[in-house]
Amino acid sequence: GRLSPGDQVRISILFSVLEDLKDDYTIFVHVEDVDGRVERMNVDHKPNNGRTPTTEWKKGETVRDDFGLYLPPGLNVRGLNLWVGLWEPKSDARLPVVNADKVKTDGNNRTLLVMIPVVP
Repeated sequence: GRLSPGDQVRISILFSVLEDLKDDYTIFVHVEDVDGRVERMNVDHKPNNGRTPTTEWKKGETVRDDFGLYLPPGLNVRGLNLWVGLWEPKSDARLPVVNADKVKTDGNNRTLLVMIPVVP
């Protein structure tokens, strides 16, 4: 769909768990102007507001994470890219993207979730 400045939307991400995780990761979401003119917004959060820590994710399962995104009024962009990944705050390390040939990534362990058009 499309968003307009001042809109709020719920976003769901489905994670396919390939291996058990030993560390408790934070989901990072970088919201960036497709033209690079506006400062990045961060929507980092614990999975499902901390109810499903990554240390409890089991190999083979699919984990759904829901979060909100609010576009400030007056935001003047034609579109936003939502980049996502997993980040371990203590070590400041991102979980590597291991299937870069199957997903759009920027080479910095971020996967492009979606490009959202923004209309005035």
